[in-house]
Amino acid sequence: MGFFDWLIDPVPFGVLVACSILYNRAVYPEESFTKVKKYGLTMLLTQDEGVKTFIASLTSQLSEWLEAGKLQRIVLVIMSKATNEVLERWNFNIVTDAEVVEKGAIKEKSDKEIMREIQAIMRQIASCITYLPCLDEPCVFDVLAYTDTDVDAPGTWVESDAKLISNPQMVKLHSFDTKIHKVDTLVSYKKDEWDEEE
Repeated sequence: MGFFDWLIDPVPFGVLVACSILYNRAVYPEESFTKVKKYGLTMLLTQDEGVKTFIASLTSQLSEWLEAGKLQRIVLVIMSKATNEVLERWNFNIVTDAEVVEKGAIKEKSDKEIMREIQAIMRQIASCITYLPCLDEPCVFDVLAYTDTDVDAPGTWVESDAKLISNPQMVKLHSFDTKIHKVDTLVSYKKDEWDEEE
């Protein structure tokens, strides 16, 4: 499968990752998701119209930057709805093969290999619930995009601070490599009060 095929997939990989995080971290109620079969796994997609519209618009713009080799990092941030305190940051660092973007060189990787890596990432996101602190308050999410400095953002996008967590705990997840893009994933989260040293 070529690079562009992943971008125009009816349910892009990034949408599934975002929905998986929102579902597994209970940012939205379980009943607002529906099951779909993708990449050999049962996954969940949000049915919340507001979230669907937001993610669709986001994916369209990120795909454009990704194809141009201008996207460096995407961060999905989960915050307290009441205080806006950042509780988790899901960081996806993207390294694009410049030769592919500049010269149109094609470096293929088999669907089977890519599928196996995607499955590993999705399983790891689902298993994160076992060690991440319980989000026991209503939460909201936002997405930050880090691009090259020469990129013009659409008028609907706004500048944001990095929404960092002070002294976070961090866990590195599996990498994902299409031969065109390598994506390293790291989740950082607010240390649970029970983890504090006495």
